[in-house]
Amino acid sequence: MKLYLLIFGGLLFFSQLSHSQTNAKPGPYKATHEGWLVNLDEAYALSKKTGKPILANFTGSDWCGWCKRLSAAVFVKDEFKTWAKKNVILLELDFPRSFSIPDNIRTQNANLQQSFGVRGYPTVYLFDIEKDKKTNQYSFNALGKTGYTPTSKEFTDGVNEMLSKRKKS
Repeated sequence: MKLYLLIFGGLLFFSQLSHSQTNAKPGPYKATHEGWLVNLDEAYALSKKTGKPILANFTGSDWCGWCKRLSAAVFVKDEFKTWAKKNVILLELDFPRSFSIPDNIRTQNANLQQSFGVRGYPTVYLFDIEKDKKTNQYSFNALGKTGYTPTSKEFTDGVNEMLSKRKKS
């Protein structure tokens, strides 16, 4: 009898563990930080409306130590938020392990990861985007990339250098 209870308890524990790891966050899927988008179509529309390039953060928000450090050192800082509002459209491309994201976002993120050749996290790309009206396919003009930097100032200085090379259209 004890053996049956032990086996049943173990099965129950592991089924709950795997269930909790595949559950999506409650409510609509949102980026980790306020002001960031998660959908490329929305980022494209806003980029076209404002004339600003997209700053895309490829991250493992719940497991990547360097991603968490970048977030704490840069993305939550008021200086960064003020700078970003004036200069870029923010797009979070997350690859979480402890929760699921909607299938369309997971597919989008994987496709963008492949398009940009991202092999590690965090990777942050700055790019302009165009959409072919006939095929509805996007094309990207990468302006540069970066990763972890220890301060908001270093991060924005680096991205400002990328922005200075941008062709005005």
